[in-house]
Amino acid sequence: MLQEIILQQKKEKEQTLLKDFIKREKITGFKKNLSSDLIKVITGPRRAGKSVFSFLLLEDANFAYLNFDDEKLLDVTDTDEIIKSLVEVYGKTKYIFFDEIQNLKNWELFVNKLQRRGYNLVLTGSNAKLLSKELSTSLTGRYISVEIFPFSFREFLTAKKVSVAKKEFNLPEIKGEILNYLSEYNLHGGFPEVTLKNFEPKQYLNTLYEAILLKDIVKRYNVRFTQKMYDLSVYTASNFCQELSYTKLKNILGFNSTHTAQNYLSYLSEAYISFTLNRYSNKVKEQINASKKIYLIDNGFIEAKAFQSSKNYGKLIENLIFIELLNRGCKLNMNLFYYKTRNQKEVDFVLKKGIKIKELIQVSYDVKDPYTEKREINSLLEASEELNCKNLSIITWDTEKKVTVKKTKISFIPLWKWLLDNTLFC
Repeated sequence: MLQEIILQQKKEKEQTLLKDFIKREKITGFKKNLSSDLIKVITGPRRAGKSVFSFLLLEDANFAYLNFDDEKLLDVTDTDEIIKSLVEVYGKTKYIFFDEIQNLKNWELFVNKLQRRGYNLVLTGSNAKLLSKELSTSLTGRYISVEIFPFSFREFLTAKKVSVAKKEFNLPEIKGEILNYLSEYNLHGGFPEVTLKNFEPKQYLNTLYEAILLKDIVKRYNVRFTQKMYDLSVYTASNFCQELSYTKLKNILGFNSTHTAQNYLSYLSEAYISFTLNRYSNKVKEQINASKKIYLIDNGFIEAKAFQSSKNYGKLIENLIFIELLNRGCKLNMNLFYYKTRNQKEVDFVLKKGIKIKELIQVSYDVKDPYTEKREINSLLEASEELNCKNLSIITWDTEKKVTVKKTKISFIPLWKWLLDNTLFC
């Protein structure tokens, strides 16, 4: 049976390799590691393009392939039989690509054994903590990893066959086209199949969201209170970019304890549905105890699952910026935070480098109203003084200017221009 599965998957692999792929931005840098004996680990949410990324990584290599996201493989425990069958189908190959490896019981022991035998391994997985915990325990120092998210806006435009040079940014036709696509991206997100195959976004993403809940959370963690897990996921999606505390979640959703609320929220993060961002403080204890802000992996999930009485475009672009910051190298709750001043004025993003605050970013959809502009500026200035940071930005939908207030410069940057940049932030 195992050999038949591998043969069938080999046909699928060969058909996939004939397709044209959107080249992911992280592929060039990561491909430099292919010849090393380090295990290559690609993580991220389901259907975000991890498998395609791996195929692009291995496109010039002769490699064996086995996808463990197959119900027929759930009961496979004999790892020697796996290798025997792979060699029988593919012959002796240096490279092996295991897709969704976390579905194999004790996979890390199997991978460790293969690496010692000299195989060059590429692994994908849809659970951040499971992989990192087991890799760090069993494969310390012998792997390199990369996270693949849904398309960035730059990749989204590439998928739409839109090529824009910086010198064309100010042409009204080009700018109008970019803003039109940005409106689509802001609502429906960047999952590849939504972008490329013109699936109905809400229906597709609702199905994907619930599949992740079932496969990567409920089944994996043997969640007893399935409805509460679902209620939490919808509640957090409906309250994205807002502060939430474990106590509040416990009371609203009827959990037995704040510990349960914390665990369930961590499951959503581990499965790449949502993330919790800490409030910045010089004291770790205060970071842990303060309220968190919730962000989703893709704006399309918000459209598909959130209860909304109206579109909150300011929060939607804030969510886009958060994911882009992660894409560009910022590490959640290590050098990326939000902040509240002593007067409870909020700054959306704090970027830290070493022991210093590198940049403060505020997000506002529209600053044409003088009151709105003044409010955002005052929040930044107050945080700037408290955190000793003079690099201040306000990202808007389409306002670009520089102002100086109290001898401090503040840059207003259009969202589209900020997203089309690819500078590493952290």
